[in-house]
Amino acid sequence: MILHKFWSAFVAQINKVANIFWEADPVAQMRYEYDRAVEQLKEGRLGLEQYRGLVERVTRQVVANRTQVQQLEAQTKAYLKAGDRTTAAKFALQMQKAKGDLEANQAQLQMHETAYGNSLKKIQHANEKLIELREKIQKYDAELKMSSAEAEIAKLSETFDVNLTTDFGEIESVIQQRIDQNRGKVRVAADLSNQGIAEIKAEEAMQGQLAEQALQNFEVELGLKSPETTRVSQAAKDLGPATEKQTS
Repeated sequence: MILHKFWSAFVAQINKVANIFWEADPVAQMRYEYDRAVEQLKEGRLGLEQYRGLVERVTRQVVANRTQVQQLEAQTKAYLKAGDRTTAAKFALQMQKAKGDLEANQAQLQMHETAYGNSLKKIQHANEKLIELREKIQKYDAELKMSSAEAEIAKLSETFDVNLTTDFGEIESVIQQRIDQNRGKVRVAADLSNQGIAEIKAEEAMQGQLAEQALQNFEVELGLKSPETTRVSQAAKDLGPATEKQTS
């Protein structure tokens, strides 16, 4: 009783291990079974060829028996016509025995032909089933690979869910933060570049006025303009817009 339990437990573990290997790669297991069936079919075909050799030998015996019977029948008729009944009876006895062999060999040939035909049909049917199995293996292999790819894609879509709670979400948040910092630096640099523009323009305007005043003074010194005209022109230039507004 105890040994039986140990043996049952051992067999159960072996079966468990076998199922693990069986389920690990079912397509490979199907290919293994297919290869085994192909080898068995090859052996069956070899046996069928040998059996066909037996059929051909029996066929040859039947042909030989039929020829012998025809020859003995012709000899028996010839001696009967010649009036030699003793010799005719001798050939008639041989003809009777040859006919018995012919009938036996014909029956044997019929039996072998039937058996050969049945075996041939079985092998042809098995070959068709092997072709179907091969196509089925290819189909299952393709479907299994496709379903595995679809499963991986589904798993990948879950992994890359844009969520801050996932590693990918945290990485994306860091990248966005760095992008914002870089854009902030660019904006600060642009804002700082506008500082002092008004002062520079005012200073340039003042330098222009000073240059114009120096030119007018030089024109007075040369006698090209009188001091009064220069002062009136300068006053008109300084107060021109206001005067125009009052006049209007």
